[in-house]
Amino acid sequence: MKAPRFKNWFARLPALNQPQRRQVLDALHPAAGLDQVVALIAQARAPARCCPSCGNERCNRHGFANDLQRFRCCACGRTFNDLSGTPLARLRHKAKWLAYSQVLLDSLSVRKGADQVGVHRNTAFRWRHRFLEWVKLDRPASLNGIVEADETFLLESQKGSRTLDRPPRRRGGRAPKPGISRHLDCILVARDRNGRTIDAVTGRGALTATQLERDLLPRLDPQALLVTDSHAAYRAFARKHSIAHETVNLRAGVRVRHSGSRAIHVQNVNAYHGCFKAWLLGFRGVASRYLPNYLGWRWALDGGRVSSAEQLFCIAVGVINR
Repeated sequence: MKAPRFKNWFARLPALNQPQRRQVLDALHPAAGLDQVVALIAQARAPARCCPSCGNERCNRHGFANDLQRFRCCACGRTFNDLSGTPLARLRHKAKWLAYSQVLLDSLSVRKGADQVGVHRNTAFRWRHRFLEWVKLDRPASLNGIVEADETFLLESQKGSRTLDRPPRRRGGRAPKPGISRHLDCILVARDRNGRTIDAVTGRGALTATQLERDLLPRLDPQALLVTDSHAAYRAFARKHSIAHETVNLRAGVRVRHSGSRAIHVQNVNAYHGCFKAWLLGFRGVASRYLPNYLGWRWALDGGRVSSAEQLFCIAVGVINR
């Protein structure tokens, strides 16, 4: 619309009645959401943008498509946009992405989120795990000071799978064997006294020292004090890598003990376990293959670390075309 026509149209807005104003706002809302999403995508664009195909940094603007600026690589000739190479590439309905980020902040189920945003439930499910693909990687670089570590277990689930490697069971069933077995997913959580947290799905069955070396050692400060229960895997891990280690004998009923001025316990990490499991109940069962995404989602919500839909969206997009 040209400027004179727009001025005439804008000047007549006060004459609209209430239903007409609502209709205009409903029509403008998706466009405003799209503009905000495009602005956030441009803000997240890496300064040294490179071609996602060959890594060359020389590229020229190459028109617009689907509301996004396209670029053409000077080396390989491939074209790409700001979302190429990100988890959100090729997703549609960009105007609704911020509204769906708010759905994630509110921890709504797939169906409730789909109804609130106005998309199909299959689209809402696909968006959930695309948005969480990089959110789960947004973790602290290291844990320091007093670091509590403990594992918790969830019954393995093949929800949504068309081929099972075991007999089917009703949701919420029990493992066929008592105690810790290969029918349980092991989740390791390590948390320091400043609230920084890392976690990992180490596999099925009991925790091993090899899994600790893979999932905990790279993020553990060498000067940290590791506090755990009396599991043998933690003792072997700490002894092998010369890590200061204190244990709490939970089986004997010892919850807290003191070493000098320091309180030795794993209550912070156990409380995190309880909050995660209580939060997970709202989704009525989670497939084991998606557990890392839900762990990252819970960490984003922990302590209000991510407080706005825009912040969550920027984490989901990450640094574009690194």
